[in-house]
Amino acid sequence: MTTFDRAKLDRMLRNEADLAAKHRVKVVLEYLEIRPQDLILDCGCGLGWFLKVIGELTSCRLVGLDIDRTRLGRARREVGGRAELVTGDAVALPFGDRTFDKVILSEVLEHLPDDLGALREVWRVLRPGGVVAITVPNHDYPFLWDPINWVRERLGLPPIRRGLFGGLWTDHLRLYYRPELIDLVKQAGFIVEDVRQLVHYCFPFAHNLVYGIGKPLVEKGLLAHADRFRYNERPRIDPVALGRWIFNLIDRLNHPISDEGKSTVCLAVKARKPY
Repeated sequence: MTTFDRAKLDRMLRNEADLAAKHRVKVVLEYLEIRPQDLILDCGCGLGWFLKVIGELTSCRLVGLDIDRTRLGRARREVGGRAELVTGDAVALPFGDRTFDKVILSEVLEHLPDDLGALREVWRVLRPGGVVAITVPNHDYPFLWDPINWVRERLGLPPIRRGLFGGLWTDHLRLYYRPELIDLVKQAGFIVEDVRQLVHYCFPFAHNLVYGIGKPLVEKGLLAHADRFRYNERPRIDPVALGRWIFNLIDRLNHPISDEGKSTVCLAVKARKPY
């Protein structure tokens, strides 16, 4: 990451309470090896966080795609004119063959009925030699991250996918084991260049606290100082500062590159389309 302003990136991530999200941003930036002339697609861009970060750290060209028009509208407000934003489906990308130099596919595949179809579409729109940076939730996740679903799975019960107790399974069709993800990426025609496991150590019920409680409050504007997009706003009183400090203290135990051989929250893959 020598080509990035690390101090600025740290400032952009200072409101982030999701330890896995902080690690995902850093590994995606590393995987993309961004050059000024690159055209990069964030496939499933959501509210536009990756576009915001990359747009402020680099001068490359950016395109964001999402099927949710409401979320894309928020992305348009946050990113402004820094990226072209397009409504579309990941399994039927509205772009020509060999359009992009790099593609981000972060926390997307687990939502799609046809994950292999989406990967094949990404392969199609990538130029030969192009890179895709993939992250997905790990099925071998730490007990403390989502204790309720961890126990339910081992009792043979279905996971909770909605509400406060949804945990890592919230709105997800599946989670991925490392060998499954590697095989899927290879089936789509990619060469897998790197695989990492991110975030083993965490605060108990971290996912429920951040997404079950914190996210709805942020979206309603009741916890603005915890909004990742509002990183330049520093209120005099920050009620979640202590919690964030504890989360970050625990995160020091996690390996900055990869927690190999451990249960982790996230899997990351760097894959390349053959020349």
